[in-house]
Amino acid sequence: MKSILLMLAAALYGGAATDVHDFTITTIDGKEVKLSQFKGKKLLIVNTASACGFTKQYAGLQELSEKYADKVVVIGFPANDFGGQEPGTNAEIQGFCEKNFGVTFLLAEKSSVKGSDISPLFSYLTTAPNPDFTGDIKWNFEKFLIDEQGKLIHRFRSKVEPLSQELTSKL
Repeated sequence: MKSILLMLAAALYGGAATDVHDFTITTIDGKEVKLSQFKGKKLLIVNTASACGFTKQYAGLQELSEKYADKVVVIGFPANDFGGQEPGTNAEIQGFCEKNFGVTFLLAEKSSVKGSDISPLFSYLTTAPNPDFTGDIKWNFEKFLIDEQGKLIHRFRSKVEPLSQELTSKL
């Protein structure tokens, strides 16, 4: 099923999206959201997991989303690609995030961020030019900063905290 969706997405976008605003995502509660609705704001896209050493970054992501709400939209993408650290259902993940970290920022449905079933958005993000690096995601909580026009402008590995100067100075 996922490979059919990947082929459909590739056909729909002619094999190559021009920017992040070309994508539509499904939220953790099943609603479709066009990323083009966020034109004019930066996006911080993060692959997340509930049972990871970096899971505490949910708190920083929530604080960042509140503190910089006028500048950036945070979107978490739960993924079970690294050590089985996101085994729950969408409902379980959403409940965990709300209960433990007060998450109100946008969460996408659980998806794959690497491998043969990688989501089209993450396939684009891991290959899009940027001044930092390209290639596969190495672990949970990697961050992709997208500018107001939908272009990837920075990429951060997992250890970069959401409220670090390294990240916030780019907002």
